[in-house]
Amino acid sequence: MTDSVRDRIVEAAADLLADGGPRAVTTRAVASAAGVQAPTIYRHFGDKDGLLTAVAERVFAAYVAGKTVPDDVDPVEHLRDSFDAHIAFGLANPGLTALFSDPLRAHSTTEDQGIAVLRERVHRVALAGRLRVPESRAVSLVHAIGVGVVLDLIGTPVGERDPQLVGAAWQALASAVLTEPASEQVSGPVPGVDPRAAAVRLAADDRALAALRPAEQALLREWLERIAEG
Repeated sequence: MTDSVRDRIVEAAADLLADGGPRAVTTRAVASAAGVQAPTIYRHFGDKDGLLTAVAERVFAAYVAGKTVPDDVDPVEHLRDSFDAHIAFGLANPGLTALFSDPLRAHSTTEDQGIAVLRERVHRVALAGRLRVPESRAVSLVHAIGVGVVLDLIGTPVGERDPQLVGAAWQALASAVLTEPASEQVSGPVPGVDPRAAAVRLAADDRALAALRPAEQALLREWLERIAEG
């Protein structure tokens, strides 16, 4: 019975969040929609922030669960697909997007898992020799640009949205963090090799660096990052 009541409260809050954003998720509104008394909400979640976190966990967990990183796809194409999927999810869940966009709000475990998946996707791009900036910077740029695009689209009336914005944002992002495939590269001391991408790739290859001592690995990664930063 307890789980049923908790689930009913979370579902009611999720509906209110989807319809009216975080401000619509008041204790009174949730209690009315779930058919419970306000003290019941406090008993299960502590306060409104606790309830919103539970809602975010439920909705976002299902999304993150589907964000696997397959081995048999082009890592750059998969990163692009994930970029598009993130924007589609944000537009489909504007209330949740508004909640996640609060810079003062602590990240939930599920959000951290989502970032971990993004790091893994970027890491695979690095290992493929297609990343021209350090992995940490690429992760931050992908996340920041993705969130920015979603917020811009949500804040613009549907009929006035730029249909080319997502594609343009990806092109700008790709230009900033990716290098061309080796067959199309013409710069660098070795034909077909971008030195920045080569540095990022070596820094990402734990097996290649395993022959070095930990201190040597740290020093080499520092040098490689300097090369990657240009």
